[in-house]
Amino acid sequence: MTTFDRLKKLCEEQKISIVELEEKLYFGRNSLYGWKKKVPNGANLEKVADYFDVSVDYLLGRTDKKRYFDLTEKDEQDIQLELQKMIAGLSESGHAAFDGRTLDELSEEEIEDRELLLSSLENSLRLAKRVAKQKFTPKKYRD
Repeated sequence: MTTFDRLKKLCEEQKISIVELEEKLYFGRNSLYGWKKKVPNGANLEKVADYFDVSVDYLLGRTDKKRYFDLTEKDEQDIQLELQKMIAGLSESGHAAFDGRTLDELSEEEIEDRELLLSSLENSLRLAKRVAKQKFTPKKYRD
């Protein structure tokens, strides 16, 4: 995927045309279309990356991560492991119970409540991981 293809995809996601983007960033007419055949200069790349809140490396195709704090597959695996540990800890301690029954002993009606609890825990872990990456990633490793 070329730089222009990534730019076009980002524009489609934001529901703006490339011409509109050129106007918003005060670029010359058809200057972004030139990215089809030539490598863009650094200043224009940075302006476009800042506008879409993505990394320059993403625009250039060096990575598929749009932002340095996006979660990787390893992060997702870590979240799932942590979630399993939390569930096991809650079940063993007896703190997570509905009407005196553990999470594994729930009836059909209560399964939905269990799924909501698990989903909430998973989303909390995911958010905490992203915030930690934003806060603690050294500047030299940020895109």
